[in-house]
Amino acid sequence: MHLIWIAVLILGAVGLISALVLFVASRKFAVEEDPRIGEVSEVLPQANCGGCGYPGCSGFAGACVKAANAGSLDGMLCPVGGQPVMERVASILGMSVTAVAPKVAVVRCNGSCANRPRVVSYDGVKSCRAALMTGTGETACAFGCLGCGDCVASCQFGAISINPETGLPVVDEEKCTACGACAKTCPRKIIELRPKGPKGRRMVVTCVNRDKGAVANKVCQASCIGCGKCVKTCPFEAITLMNNLAYIDPEKCRLCRKCEEACPKGAIHAINFPPRKPKAEPAVAAPVSEKPEQPAAEKTAASSNVESN
Repeated sequence: MHLIWIAVLILGAVGLISALVLFVASRKFAVEEDPRIGEVSEVLPQANCGGCGYPGCSGFAGACVKAANAGSLDGMLCPVGGQPVMERVASILGMSVTAVAPKVAVVRCNGSCANRPRVVSYDGVKSCRAALMTGTGETACAFGCLGCGDCVASCQFGAISINPETGLPVVDEEKCTACGACAKTCPRKIIELRPKGPKGRRMVVTCVNRDKGAVANKVCQASCIGCGKCVKTCPFEAITLMNNLAYIDPEKCRLCRKCEEACPKGAIHAINFPPRKPKAEPAVAAPVSEKPEQPAAEKTAASSNVESN
């Protein structure tokens, strides 16, 4: 019996010593959390979408506090909460925050069913990544949308849907928070976050095909063929041509729409612009009417009156 008590005493002593060691270690290596992190986290939307570039809202709150300790919140943005949330965060941290232009997801592919004919039928797992592993998808374009809806599944806000007529994703700008989840999910990288622009207007090259013009034109009727006409037309040098593909810099673009008119393939789209006014046809000058000839009798009477005078 005494052996059992000895064992109990030994185990109790070991437990007590271990507890003391852990207590001392926890006190010595304790990391005190700045209370402002909790305050900032409370005003965040708790979407945990990762659009800010940090692991969830708590990670973003810690990054904001760290940035504030460094003296600036520049570059910090919660895409879901936007400017109002960032102003509240700045108020908690006693900082000021500069206004950031709102962004929206843009689908840079116009390869609809009409523009990009299907050449095979994919009957596998309904996933863009799975379809990509089997080849180029159902069309011959190796760059365009695969149409399986991975972007739709990744969006937490219901801002993307697949148009059944075109087979392409459609972004609801009112619901889109520019979290970037769809852009990260798309294996073809056809979704891009771009500034919304004044009044929501922007110019976009809706193509990512980097093949040469003849090849791109063969697989899609609405593809960019890299002709460079838009580059020459733009008066603001907002368009560059690289790898047979035109790209419009939203920071330089002044929305003049000259590139849209110059593009022979209709690959440049003006989003949220009012419809163009029809060009007025040149006025046709009315023919000059000739005075009718006077009858012979009137001519004789007129001449006689002149002679008498």
